Amino acid sequence: MELPQDVLMSIFATLEVPDLVRAGSVCSSWRSAYTSICSLGHCKPQQTPCLLYTFDSDGTKSTGLYSLVEKKAYVLPLQDLPNRHIIGSCYGWIVTADERSELHLVNPITGEQIALPSVTTIKQVKPIYDDDVAAAKRYKYLWHTGEVTVSDSSSILYYKAFVSCDPSMGGGYTVVLIHNPYCQLSFARAGDDKWTWLPPYSDYEDCFFKDGLLYAATLLGETHMFDLTDPKVAPKIVMGKVKDFLYENIYIVEASCGNLLQIWRSNDLPKGDAPEGDEDDDDHSFDPESEFDSQSYVHDTNTIKVHKVSLTEGKIVEISSLDENLLFLGHGQTLCLHAEEYLQLKANHVYFTDNNELYLFEYKDNHRDIGVLDLENFRREEIVSPQIWSNWPPPIWLIPNPRRMKLASH
Repeated sequence: MELPQDVLMSIFATLEVPDLVRAGSVCSSWRSAYTSICSLGHCKPQQTPCLLYTFDSDGTKSTGLYSLVEKKAYVLPLQDLPNRHIIGSCYGWIVTADERSELHLVNPITGEQIALPSVTTIKQVKPIYDDDVAAAKRYKYLWHTGEVTVSDSSSILYYKAFVSCDPSMGGGYTVVLIHNPYCQLSFARAGDDKWTWLPPYSDYEDCFFKDGLLYAATLLGETHMFDLTDPKVAPKIVMGKVKDFLYENIYIVEASCGNLLQIWRSNDLPKGDAPEGDEDDDDHSFDPESEFDSQSYVHDTNTIKVHKVSLTEGKIVEISSLDENLLFLGHGQTLCLHAEEYLQLKANHVYFTDNNELYLFEYKDNHRDIGVLDLENFRREEIVSPQIWSNWPPPIWLIPNPRRMKLASH
């Protein structure tokens, strides 16, 4: 006896993406229900974040997706993604930079891609054209005090990227870049042919959108608000600096209860085998002038502090527990989720990937800083062991977005 389509669709609407794809492969009636639910966008809204990564397969780079729910890895049929630098992840889409530093929005589940304005339209970037080549192969990367000529600026130009809403739903989205020099902001709306710079501030670390407004946090804990629909787009400082040093990575996110959280993440100094001649030296601090095996050095998260933000009072208060909430930190969109809606995840834990800019880009071949931290006892555990991902490009958290997903070899 076949189940009615509406019953099948109701069941499928509760499934995680891997289970949904498998269900769509069972028979023609299930495939019909699968196709309908994907095209209508009625899939389970609380998809559990997965880890998107690249890996070596028979001498070639491939793309993988690790499910935290199933503790299982999948291969994605994306041919050119392993050769790109991933700088952001929002609403199931990633922002990538190719070998010429050109940017694209990519949905790794559906394979859909959207080209973004050219790198040459960013205020601080100028193209260099060879006499016999129409396309620029090199760029002048302009700093305040000089300029650097590079052939591939993606690793040093882009830091993070954010998307205001799901591009699958239409053309009303905005993409925001944190980019060098000095981690400044630029944005582009859907359909724009250039990036718009947002001066005069710098040292931005994280962003999120709320009620159509952009909120951006700096290394000193300042929070700036932007109305990107205003032609003048002037920043409003809604909270001043809350610290005087630039050591931690800063994240800003809205909790499931509506509170605004600011997270500080600290790392150990790079450590590993001591440089030659210093085997008995207990001080393993990093000396860039020393001769050493750079690949032996690791840079691990050692402290994560969570603060509740009061914009009206202009202050933050450290909190000792996330209670039933949990965090995802890294190079993508910062997430605060409620554990009751994600039964395979752990409350009062932080799931993290690499986000130290210097370590990411200066030590591309080194072990990546990825794991889970219990905020009660500060014990750290691995996501999966042994490591299944390549160290570069660094893995990133992704909430699978199956809207308009086609039944293929996902």
